Amino acid sequence: MGNKVLVSGATGFIAGHTIERLLAAGHEVVGTVRNPADEAKLAHFRTMPGAERLQLVAADLTDADPFSAYTDVDTIMHMASPYRPNVADAQRDLVDPAVQGTLSMLRAAAAQPRVRRVVLTSSMAAVTDEPDGRVLTEADWNNKSSLTRNPYYYSKALAECAAWKFVARERPGYDLVVINPFLVIGPSHTSAVNTSPEIFINIIKGVFPAVLSLNWGVVDVRDVADAHIAAMERPKAAGRYLCVGDAMSMAEAVALMRAEGFGAKLPRLSMTGAIGTAVMKAFSYTQPVGTGSYLRTNLGRTLRFDASKSQNELGIHYRDAATSLRDTLADLARWGHIAKSV
Repeated sequence: MGNKVLVSGATGFIAGHTIERLLAAGHEVVGTVRNPADEAKLAHFRTMPGAERLQLVAADLTDADPFSAYTDVDTIMHMASPYRPNVADAQRDLVDPAVQGTLSMLRAAAAQPRVRRVVLTSSMAAVTDEPDGRVLTEADWNNKSSLTRNPYYYSKALAECAAWKFVARERPGYDLVVINPFLVIGPSHTSAVNTSPEIFINIIKGVFPAVLSLNWGVVDVRDVADAHIAAMERPKAAGRYLCVGDAMSMAEAVALMRAEGFGAKLPRLSMTGAIGTAVMKAFSYTQPVGTGSYLRTNLGRTLRFDASKSQNELGIHYRDAATSLRDTLADLARWGHIAKSV
């Protein structure tokens, strides 16, 4: 028999793929969204196999108790959290919804004896905001971000930290498992553009003046969804799981995009050396807070990680970055966001 699963933030990029897998496996799903009557945003759910077992309900992270009405379930996947690099008020727009929403869900779950496990979607942002060449593992924590330095990263680190503290203090009847994805790319169920794939749209459209010394840990959204399912299904799953398949530099991404036929406006000037990196760091001070602090803390950095825990304990076989990026580009073209060069 299938479980009944609550998925918050159901319209999210990762959530859509996760819900699709839950329904295909025979589970009953309750998904929270801002407006269940918005058919334009929700139409893709109606065509998923098993859609008759999906109920979409209204919940807002900023409400005092958005989730208690829906926690009569076996498993909760808390995915709802704001994801915007640049905001007017980082405390109001990022930190408060992320932390308060997470704690609201954990409190609601603690009051419902049926809940046996909560799977929290965190981020690599809770692991580091400034790669330094060390091999990152689940033991690493981002202790450097703030409201003015990588505020989105700050919100994710605070939210996950609050979750672990809540579980340690309250000792609820469920256990907590956390997934920490890196840069999530891959195909989308809708025309909405997720923040991560948007990076590649901007590169293709000529937003970047040069190839920068940036390195990303890349993971396919389908693999992230599989990790969430495994975290729910495997009794021995525990703790945090880095979710990342491959590393890719901006130079490698640009070369692949050019080979795939998207080269018209791709940057040709390379600023990946020490001088170019110094120039771009200086330029970063002209950018919004989120973008600027990201550039200063990531330009010229070497990203290394060990995702063996998710491979060994969750059984995830990650797609390579090139395959995921090709699938991402094909999907973005399908939705009309990018076009190949004539």
